[in-house]
Amino acid sequence: MMTLIDVEKSCLNYPYQWGGKNPLTGLDCSGLVEWCMVSVGFDPPGFNSAQMIHDWLIGGGKALGNGQSAGALCFYGKSTNQITHVAMMINEYQIIEAGGGDSTTTSVEIAKKQGACVRIRPFGHRKDLLVIVMPNYPEWVKTV
Repeated sequence: MMTLIDVEKSCLNYPYQWGGKNPLTGLDCSGLVEWCMVSVGFDPPGFNSAQMIHDWLIGGGKALGNGQSAGALCFYGKSTNQITHVAMMINEYQIIEAGGGDSTTTSVEIAKKQGACVRIRPFGHRKDLLVIVMPNYPEWVKTV
């Protein structure tokens, strides 16, 4: 069985697409997180944004707390009411994210021109990190 991080890494270099939820056609940040969770049997409700993932985890009691380790979700934005990006920790130093695109990234061709894709980045590459949350994954979900 693949771990959650294995599933995340299997999406490396897939194109970014605004609103994308399918690796074949492109993924945005929340689409990547949802795709990977569902792939390991953790079926959260349908998400449309990083804000919805955050609110579901925090409001629904699905979070264990803060933690900078594999499987933790990093939320970025202006405030916890204005979350604009989500990424997953793959270790204590790196995240994997669908990034480099924006609302204009609506096709694989545009994503290629922008260099927008699923990629690994250093943990601190963005300056708008708000919170790191470790979801309360079911016991069968292995992160590493």
